[in-house]
Order: sequence, then structure tokens, then C-alpha cells
Amino acid sequence: MGPSRRKLLLGVGAGLGVALTGVPALTSSASAATLKDGRWCNPARGHFPAGGHYGASRGGLPHAGQDVTNSVGTAVYAAAAGTVIRRGRNVLSGRSGNGLVISHGSGRYTYYGHLSVFRIGLNAKVSAGQRIADMGATGNVTGPHLHFETHSGGLGSTVNPVSYLAARGVDLGGGWSSINPGASGATVKVVQYLMTQRGRALTADGNYGSVSVSAVKKFQSSKGLVADGQVGPKTWAKLVYTIQRGSSGSHVRALQTALNKHSAGLAVDGGFGSATNSAVRSYQSVNRLVVDGQAGPKTWEALVG
Repeated sequence: MGPSRRKLLLGVGAGLGVALTGVPALTSSASAATLKDGRWCNPARGHFPAGGHYGASRGGLPHAGQDVTNSVGTAVYAAAAGTVIRRGRNVLSGRSGNGLVISHGSGRYTYYGHLSVFRIGLNAKVSAGQRIADMGATGNVTGPHLHFETHSGGLGSTVNPVSYLAARGVDLGGGWSSINPGASGATVKVVQYLMTQRGRALTADGNYGSVSVSAVKKFQSSKGLVADGQVGPKTWAKLVYTIQRGSSGSHVRALQTALNKHSAGLAVDGGFGSATNSAVRSYQSVNRLVVDGQAGPKTWEALVG
């Protein structure tokens, strides 16, 4: 039998709360390894404020999500592909200010609260990493931040966003991602382009199958890393390049692919020209990174996180 259902009191912002039914399970029968499939990503960069964690007291009621603090206008991205089913003010009971709810299918939802600007419409289909809003301070808050929730088992059944995303290879708020064999999507293409630049000549098809896994394992072994095929923080740090305007090659294609995941709309041509330079600077600006046009480790970490 699965875990028993329980009632969870949810709070948000500076103290609102409602009673909802929650399902505490984070996963189905899939193993933790297969969850790191490249389908999820970090919704916003920032830090965790004191008392902003899941379950923190909000006037005697537990906080329903995780707060990620940064300045107004910081980019907010869809944590996974889905459909925007609610958009506006106070879109969930007990939540205040501008918010969005995205349905990811199979009873999974994410909520993004206290937004300053909406960048997509109601009923829009969104992809993982697509820019959907800007961080703000709308509603009952003490300062600008993203209030982020994950719901599993139905809308209202909240689970801890930090552990939910961690199980899927994502470090909420910022950090390198982790993807396992069997993953798919834009981040896999990034790996494949970078591996090609490293001399492994992979097809950038977005499928992390046996050929790509074998190449990654050989690369890991050559760098003195554990050759397990998982592209995580240590492998990313060895795999990426520091590149800037004038660079060309498959590592630039990797960069362009990563930027396009975040709505840049670039041609993936391998040339680091004016358009790519502008896209890098824009991405750095809205994610509160140093705006120098250079794709170094910090910019890569944000892009693939």
C-alpha cells in the first residue's frame, strides 16, 4: 500500500494559510536515478531567506513552499514543461499577489508567487526553462522573492520543493544540474555538443543513450572522475569552456542551445557573434550575474541548472 493521506496546513507569503489535503510521497515507482532525466530545471536564481523554507511557521501554519530571494525583475522560468492553468492575483486559496500555476500532467503542478510581470498567457504551453515571469514583491510579503511550490498527487498536495527538485537533479535557487543515462532534452544536447568539442564526435539528438553515455564515461575517466555516466557538478566543471565573442565551434553551439532553452531564440550556428553576445549579456543581467558577455563557469552553471 502507498502512504496514507493526511491533512496539511499550508501557509504562504508573510503569514496566510489554508487547509488542504496533501500526499507526502515524492515519487512513483520510478527509481531516483531515472528521475534525473533532464526534464526539470531551476525556476529562479537566488538565496533561501531565513524562515522561508517549506514547513516554516506562518502564524502557526506551515509554509507551503520555498522562498528564493533576489531583486525585482530577476527572471523566473518554468521548472518543467506544461500548461499554464491559472494566472492572475490570488490564484490559489491562501496565496496573495500575482501568481501562476503550471500543470505538468500526472497530478503534478508548480506554483510561482509574488511575481512582478507575467511573460506568458493563461493556457499557454511552456517548455522547461522557458521564461514565464519576473520576480516581484506583490501580495503579502516583506521583500522581493519567488514563492515556489511543488504539488504531487493533485493540486493542493504540496511536497518539499527542495527535495522534490533535488531528486530530479536540480539544485533549487542555483547550482549545477545532474542528469543520468536515459535523460533527454536540451540539456542533453548541451552535453553532446560539449563532448564533441572535447573530441568525442557525438550527434546532438537530445537523447542520452548508450553512445553518449559511453563517451561521457571515457571523458570522466580521463579527468580522474568517477566514470558513472552521470553528468553532475564535478563533470560539468570539467566539461564546460570559458568562451566569449569571437569563439566558434561546438562549445558555442552548446551555449546557444542552453540560451535557447531560456527563450533566447538564437540560431545554433556555432559562431559567438553579436547576437550570441547580446543574449549572454541579457541572460546574465536578468539572472543577476556579472554582465561581461563571457560564458564562464558561473554562467554555465546557471544555464544548465
